[in-house]
Amino acid sequence: QVQLVESGGGLVQAGGSLRLSCTASGRTFAAYTMAWFRRAPGKEREFVAASAGSGGSTLYADSMKGRFTMSRDNAKNTVYLQMNSLKSEDTAVYYCAGQRWFSSAYASIHTYDYWGQGTQVTVSS
Repeated sequence: QVQLVESGGGLVQAGGSLRLSCTASGRTFAAYTMAWFRRAPGKEREFVAASAGSGGSTLYADSMKGRFTMSRDNAKNTVYLQMNSLKSEDTAVYYCAGQRWFSSAYASIHTYDYWGQGTQVTVSS
C-alpha cells in the first residue's frame, strides 16, 4: 500500500507562486507514475501534470504549460508542483496521485490507484 501526503497549499495573491509537495511511502517510488490533479469549487477533478517513472517524460495539461512545473526527487520519494503567475481560477484542492505503471491514459483519474488527501490552494484577486 502506498500512502501519499501533500503539503504546501495556502493563500496567495494573484501573480504569486506556490510550491506543492507530495511525499510517498514505499520502496519503488522511482518507478511510479505520479500526477497532480485539482478540483475547483463546483467542478470535476481535472488533470494538471504527470511524471512517468524510471526517467520518463513529464506531461502537462495544455492550460498549465508555461506556468506550472512538475518535478520529482526519487531519493526523497517526493514530487513537486511549482506554480507561478497564479490566477484566481487556479483556486482548487490539489491532489497527488500515483500508479505503478505508466499508462497512455495518464490524464484520467481512473488510471491512479493511490491518492493523497488534497491540499487547498486559494488565489486572491
